[in-house]
Amino acid sequence: MQRNILITGASRGIGAAIAEALAHQNHRIIALSSSDGDLGDPDVPPRLWADSLDRLDGRIDVLINNAGVFEANPIGSDGAEWLASWNRTLQINLTAAAALCRLAVLHWQETGLPGRIVNIASRAAYRGDSPAHWHYAASKAGMVAMTKTIARAHAKEDILAFAICPGFTMTGMADEYMASRGGDKLLADIPLGRVAMPGEVAEMARWCATDAPPSMTGTVLDINGASYVR
Repeated sequence: MQRNILITGASRGIGAAIAEALAHQNHRIIALSSSDGDLGDPDVPPRLWADSLDRLDGRIDVLINNAGVFEANPIGSDGAEWLASWNRTLQINLTAAAALCRLAVLHWQETGLPGRIVNIASRAAYRGDSPAHWHYAASKAGMVAMTKTIARAHAKEDILAFAICPGFTMTGMADEYMASRGGDKLLADIPLGRVAMPGEVAEMARWCATDAPPSMTGTVLDINGASYVR
């Protein structure tokens, strides 16, 4: 069945791989990137939703929230600077995703259509992250909790929600982080011996978006080479 799918953060890395995996199944896809609007601006998510809905003839079946930032925020920074960085990360990684999830749920309630949400979170939601990335870990933990809440609240309406928690993935963002913290040491912490590839995460997202059984709603899936098991 062809679905209308909205993906954020789809210009590269995991998001681009997800878009490619779904395109191979001939779904109609809106693949958004930062060039379409800054999710750090609270006014942008509603505009992007409305524009995408219009481009997809008034129906969105699947929302995939992948957009995010991973920016260092040392605790020794100036207080106002630290808070501004915290708020920016929470706005982009969590609040913008929440705004889009809300609009998706309202859309499916108003139309009576089934819908699926796939939120790309992080291993950091459970394991935490570096001392300079409190905000990133908090934003991803919030995304997981939000996903579970949506699933519990709306399963009876055939609105399903899944979260995927990658560890290090072979993207530009991870490359920079690994280089700054000693790549060999980080790889030694991954029993598989390598980081995940974007296509591996994309396959999980594709499956959740299209084929995962409804009884799986609320599930959080890990993909981290056994570097964190729970």
